[in-house]
Amino acid sequence: MQYEDNPQSIKFYVRRYLLSNADRFKDKKVIDFPAGNGITSKILSEIGAIPIPLDLFPEYFEIEGIECHRASIQEGLPNKSKTADALICQEGIEHFSDQFGALKEFNRVLKQNGILLITTPNYSNIRSKISYLLSESERFNSTMPPNELDNIWMSKQEITNEIYFGHIFLIGIQKLRVLAKLSGFKIKKFHFTRVKSTSLILLPFFYPFIKLDFV
Repeated sequence: MQYEDNPQSIKFYVRRYLLSNADRFKDKKVIDFPAGNGITSKILSEIGAIPIPLDLFPEYFEIEGIECHRASIQEGLPNKSKTADALICQEGIEHFSDQFGALKEFNRVLKQNGILLITTPNYSNIRSKISYLLSESERFNSTMPPNELDNIWMSKQEITNEIYFGHIFLIGIQKLRVLAKLSGFKIKKFHFTRVKSTSLILLPFFYPFIKLDFV
């Protein structure tokens, strides 16, 4: 099954969002960063948008007829300031060591009232919090924190000295909200994709403590 057709994949929800808001993106310049294999850029093209795919390793971009350019968030995006109508950062911000700098760079390339769509694993759910308490890792299915090899997803010294890290910069809702506002964004809405069954099971046990924390 393709990722965009699988409800377990974030690409499924991004595709659904883009299709339901096709009129807003038609004829708009949309930066897709990191573009990965290009599925999102393909969807953008199909709804009439003008995709601008960027990635640290564009050689893995698979969509014919659309060119993906190399881009590094540490060096800054190759786009001129205030030229993009929207920017989609899909499962990318948790890989960036300087998230505040990344958000400021996103704000630089977006036009006034441009759209920033960010997707990232939910580090704020109960399951992740309990996992971190027990093993210092937000990944519930890991008994120990990720080691150095787990942290490196991609490294090609012949192309760039930069390393594409794994999920070692996971960010919670509150921190993301603060950094977004500090970098000039007005947060319109948080979208949640699906409910974790483990979090539902844990909720009755931890709800009294959550309630006390807000009293």
